[in-house]
Amino acid sequence: MMDPLLEKALSELVSALEGLRICYMVVGSLASSAHGVLETPSDIDLLVAMAPSEAAPLAAALGPDWYADADAMEFALRAGRSFNVIHVPAGQKFDVFPVTSEFDAAEVERAVIVSTAHIDLRVASMEDTLLAKLQRYREGGEVSDRQWNDITGLIATNSSLDLDYVRSWAARLRVEDLLARALAEAERG
Repeated sequence: MMDPLLEKALSELVSALEGLRICYMVVGSLASSAHGVLETPSDIDLLVAMAPSEAAPLAAALGPDWYADADAMEFALRAGRSFNVIHVPAGQKFDVFPVTSEFDAAEVERAVIVSTAHIDLRVASMEDTLLAKLQRYREGGEVSDRQWNDITGLIATNSSLDLDYVRSWAARLRVEDLLARALAEAERG
């Protein structure tokens, strides 16, 4: 169950992206929650296939309830970095990450539709959510218990996980050792 003000803000952002034909998907904590590992996100993460030239139109489409600095957005996109937009009435920050890798592009292409009470969202598949968490765990020095618990939780709560796909990408992302460890740990319960 999503807070109504948060859902309204997310709906406005998604409508703006879709209105501009910018392909997006929800990632991070909200995606994990959609796949059975409940987290309370402090901010919402999205992955977008967006050109720098689309920054100003997106800022304009969001309107006056949003803080969206078009110049900062464009600069970040040119540098391949994330940017933030903030829904002022909700006080909700959204982190927007551009597609910068082959894996990002595959994730966006494989997004699944998840319905809330008032909105249909494109969300990272459970396999891609798992792979992204394995990547972040590795990049974070493999020390976050919360991240590791999310990884094993995703495996434990999703019996229909496409392991061939996950193993293939885990090898390319160089996290196959972490995947093997997580699978073994989840199997032991």
